[in-house]
Amino acid sequence: MKRLLLILCMAVCSLQYASAQYDFIRPVKDSIPGGYNFWVYTPLDYYYSLESTPVIIFLHGQSLCGNNLERVRRYGPLDAIVKGRQIEALVIVPQNPGGSWNPKKINDVLEWTKKNYAMDSTRVYVIGMSLGGYGTLDFVGTYPDKVAAAMALCGGCTLKDKSGLGKVPLWIIHGTADRAVPVKQSQVVVDELQNTGNDTRLRFDWLKGASHGALARILYMNKTYEWLFSHSLLDEGRPVNKDIDIDKSDLSKAYQDMISGAPDPEVVYDKTIY
Repeated sequence: MKRLLLILCMAVCSLQYASAQYDFIRPVKDSIPGGYNFWVYTPLDYYYSLESTPVIIFLHGQSLCGNNLERVRRYGPLDAIVKGRQIEALVIVPQNPGGSWNPKKINDVLEWTKKNYAMDSTRVYVIGMSLGGYGTLDFVGTYPDKVAAAMALCGGCTLKDKSGLGKVPLWIIHGTADRAVPVKQSQVVVDELQNTGNDTRLRFDWLKGASHGALARILYMNKTYEWLFSHSLLDEGRPVNKDIDIDKSDLSKAYQDMISGAPDPEVVYDKTIY
């Protein structure tokens, strides 16, 4: 009986936590002329931290493009939050209506956030997957002085001048079994940064045998956000954190410490994530 009551209590707490998280996720539509619509998540203790609150911008893949803002909650940080991952940051999730991510429009979202929310502008982080991985590198390379650290998953970069990427602590991760965006797309970026001496703040990992969709699990890992939060624009020399590792074995453990348990693996491994 005690065991049953404990299970019921945990279930109720999980539902209450998820409900509370929903209350702090706000859609922002048509606030930037010609710009992106987006979600803003405010952490539960936001009004106690305000100006010390970091910001995470998440850029989704092509499968979530469109004009239905609900689509962008299908995977990524907002989905992780609802499923129990505690992320102590303002989480900004724009929706790309189609085509490549536009660095200026991403910056417009960031500047709107600065005007409308108290935040720590020295701790702005960007993470993106697939098309969003391209968007992450394109944005960081264009506005390196605004980003404290960035993580690009299974993407690439369209910038002709990639030197800006060398100014930001950057972690590029790609699976070797990726059929949607070949690992070569990330390797080309790494090679260019190395050949031009812009790799002093660069980390990269090629996860052997990992598919394209498998890397979505990284968005649910606590250590992903620990790594991002360990950087600031105020860090002397802006070194990249090399003390936190992510390898293929971590993918299967991505949900273990989440309050409400693991999401449906079919959602995360859906082949339409790109």
